[in-house]
Amino acid sequence: MSGSGQETEVKFYVQDLKRLEAGLRDLDAQRIQLRTLETNIRFDLPDASLRAQGQVLRLRQDSAARLTYKSASKKEDGILSREEIEFVVEDFEKARRFLEALGYQKWVYYEKYRTTYELNETLVMLDELPYGSFIEIEGENVRSIQAVADQLHLKWEAAVATSYVALFERVRKTLKFSFQDLSFASFTGVNVNATHLGVTAADD
Repeated sequence: MSGSGQETEVKFYVQDLKRLEAGLRDLDAQRIQLRTLETNIRFDLPDASLRAQGQVLRLRQDSAARLTYKSASKKEDGILSREEIEFVVEDFEKARRFLEALGYQKWVYYEKYRTTYELNETLVMLDELPYGSFIEIEGENVRSIQAVADQLHLKWEAAVATSYVALFERVRKTLKFSFQDLSFASFTGVNVNATHLGVTAADD
């Protein structure tokens, strides 16, 4: 997220995350976060009004516990841009109980491993989801983001203009999963491909 509180990013589905990480090192990108497991809970009100308005209320645990609000996103040239307010909270479970006391309910739980690099003042996140690998590029504007995507030889037209949770809902319906949580344990023994996700690999 930029210092302005505006999140501008693009996401790509990829087949070979290790090769792309090697490419980042060849470009002298600086690794600013080691591979870290993230656990996330998305909250909503009982009437699902946050989702209806395209808003996000999320509690995340990685190297710290973080509470995040995101406004509805705008899409331009495959780029998602939205207001983001995020801050560290002292205790994950206390924050969870606090939100529940206010009437918010867990909508979905999801996990991912994330490694973060910085290249030309742009963040590049290498994400491992239970259903596949992705790269997120976050920067100040479309031009800076596209420049990094070009350096990594990613197909711009393959940008994924939806959230990880929305992709989970898509594959869950396609493969008729009964489980509700996007966790590595839930996906044990399950093979998911680009067709199931409705995406195209950007590193073909």
